[in-house]
Amino acid sequence: MDTLQHSLSSVKVLDTIPFQVDRTVLRRNLRLKPGSHHLAELDRLIDQAEQIGKPKALVRMIYVDEKGENWVQLDGRRLYSRVLRVNLEEAQRAFVFVATAGVELDAWSKTLSDFLHRFWADALQEVALETARRAMHQYLVQRFHPGLLSEMHPGSLDDWPLSAQDDLFALLGDVKGSIGVSMTESKLMFPVKSVSGIAFPTQTHFTSCQLCPRENCRSRQAPFDAQLFESRYHLQL
Repeated sequence: MDTLQHSLSSVKVLDTIPFQVDRTVLRRNLRLKPGSHHLAELDRLIDQAEQIGKPKALVRMIYVDEKGENWVQLDGRRLYSRVLRVNLEEAQRAFVFVATAGVELDAWSKTLSDFLHRFWADALQEVALETARRAMHQYLVQRFHPGLLSEMHPGSLDDWPLSAQDDLFALLGDVKGSIGVSMTESKLMFPVKSVSGIAFPTQTHFTSCQLCPRENCRSRQAPFDAQLFESRYHLQL
């Protein structure tokens, strides 16, 4: 077995992830009140999605080879990001991953003609993606016992642009063949409800939102901390 084949043998494919929707939570998120005449329609779509949906994830544990001022090297490949470099200061290993709601739900959503139904289908794909991410984290905890994990995602910060998708896909091998996720020329992923990144052990929880000044972001998970740039990462706005 050559070096590339040996290294990629450590890639784990998670493609038998159970998909079951918490209907109470979804109804609340969609702001559907008890007794709404839309509930029966939504339940019908949920039934279809649960039968069709196949959330998946691809993940690989990689040891950190070297660290420079603004880069880290994983399996011989340098990833340039000051924030990633600092986040991996104490780490000896990291976990490269792609998780997805799956091509099956994406294709199903395109068969829906009603605007409201397509909106609900989009929400169901979000649930499927989160299901895949949770399954991946559960696998990492059970297999590697890493402790607290945080994540970074290409394109979430200017410091680590979307072009870094090339590095992650290269480190994971045949992503499309394994879980059906492909990458466009502009480095976006298809299906759209997919996420790539690096998970890493950390003493304190990190999210890129802490370093992102963008206002009115519905995906925000933590408040922006302007001081964190300079105090921890020695960066200035």
